[in-house]
Amino acid sequence: PAERGGARGGVGPRLEVSMATVPSPDVFVTARTDFRAQLRRCQRLLAPGGVGGSRGGPPVVPPGELRLHGLGLAVPRTINLALQLQAGAPGALRLHASTSSGEGLEEEEEEEDGDGASPRLRHNSAIHIRVCREAPCA
Repeated sequence: PAERGGARGGVGPRLEVSMATVPSPDVFVTARTDFRAQLRRCQRLLAPGGVGGSRGGPPVVPPGELRLHGLGLAVPRTINLALQLQAGAPGALRLHASTSSGEGLEEEEEEEDGDGASPRLRHNSAIHIRVCREAPCA
């Protein structure tokens, strides 16, 4: 008989939790996801009962509030998403933006002389936008 979690690679049942099934007030905007799908998701999260607490736990943020996060090339798209949400609910939404940057290593392409790729330090910009239903946001 196979052992559970032993040296054979853990042959037993695994419980997997999908992050997509747990409602979260944090939306990580990417350049690859369809813009309309991201917009619809945000609208659902802003709707009454859309964020936090719906799975039996306490709300992470107040109802009617979400946070958009965009990194690098997704920064303009994140701003556009926030503005589209605000335009769709005139006077009902407030936006609070902050920016940050982080360092990361990026592999350079191999040069012709065959020295190989060397990592180079790179700065990446990010934006974080709090979208709140009622004024003022806490």
